[in-house]
Amino acid sequence: MRVVMFYHSLVSDWNHGNAHFLRGIATELLQLGAKVQVFEPERNWSTMNLLQQHGPEALERFYDAYPQLDSMTHRGMGPDIERALDKADLVLVHEWNDPELIAALGEHHRRHGGYRLFFHDTHHRMVTEPQNMARYDLSGYDGVLAYGAVLQRLYEARGQRAWTWHEAADTRVFRSFPSARPVGDLVWIGNWGDDERAAELQEFLIEPCRRLKLKATVYGVRYPESAVRALQAAGIQYKGWLPNFEAPKVFAGYRVTVHVPRRPYVRALPGIPTIRPFEALACGIPLVCSPWDDVEGLFSPGKDFLVARDGDEMTRQLEMVLSQPRLSAELSRHGVETICSRHTCGHRVNQLLEICSTTNGQPSGMKSSSAQKRSRARNKSFKSTYSPELAI
Repeated sequence: MRVVMFYHSLVSDWNHGNAHFLRGIATELLQLGAKVQVFEPERNWSTMNLLQQHGPEALERFYDAYPQLDSMTHRGMGPDIERALDKADLVLVHEWNDPELIAALGEHHRRHGGYRLFFHDTHHRMVTEPQNMARYDLSGYDGVLAYGAVLQRLYEARGQRAWTWHEAADTRVFRSFPSARPVGDLVWIGNWGDDERAAELQEFLIEPCRRLKLKATVYGVRYPESAVRALQAAGIQYKGWLPNFEAPKVFAGYRVTVHVPRRPYVRALPGIPTIRPFEALACGIPLVCSPWDDVEGLFSPGKDFLVARDGDEMTRQLEMVLSQPRLSAELSRHGVETICSRHTCGHRVNQLLEICSTTNGQPSGMKSSSAQKRSRARNKSFKSTYSPELAI
């Protein structure tokens, strides 16, 4: 089975959380025997920021962590589509692509067929910027993979076939490290978010850390000077960008983390937690969340994690987790069990293959397998640099 994927970037996760899930899905597909090819725009925004701020060694860290993964770059409207899609069985196109490329891929599918073509939406723009999303011509697609039921319903209301396909943890990477040396109380890994949660971060992260005098660390990018000053005033150390694949060992050195979702998800897209809580729970670190409505029943709030309704409750719950080892251990155990039983990239690949089977049969050469498979076979046949190019 040949799987072709068009995404913003595979190699860079600088302010690009979609890379986390993409890497996990691509790895699972490879483990099932698929041939996977990822295309990303040449000089894309995430990769160029990563290179400008951290140099080419940042990309080497990616290749060291994922020797089995690679991508090809394209210019302008996209690659030579005929070549890129030759003998493809399944094609995934992420929403962070140019509308021209998205339309061209749909037109190729309409003319040639022979493969499944899905649009993958992992953003709130369908709600917050509907006029922008209206530019995307999906008429040639088999359907939409939406990372929440609320998005699925919006696409269905527009006459598009759609499925809910939540993000999940890549448990080959995101796991616990029990022997790690403790270095602090609380860690938060997340980007600033264009002021979409500035007030929430102050209430649910910065102020509780200040009141409890926690030894805390924050990782992430695009923090304005005012935010860095606020962290420092609360005694929080700010360490900037962290490669996502290094997050598990960082989590292992702390006793608790928090999840503070961006405002558009809380208000307009209930049930979409984004990928961060999946990854934190997979690592076994106790988690306390600011309010979000798990309308799809992904988790068991109170067992997988605690939920704080306001800053005062967040302060109390952090203090409880830090002072009650049994509570901390139970949250850790239950969170890991939930992820491993329901929310791994293996589960999502199995679901993807089931979705394919509902669109005129399953792609050739592939069968759904156990989501609990833990083989770590690697394809070590290449070691590329960023990045081979497919000319137009």
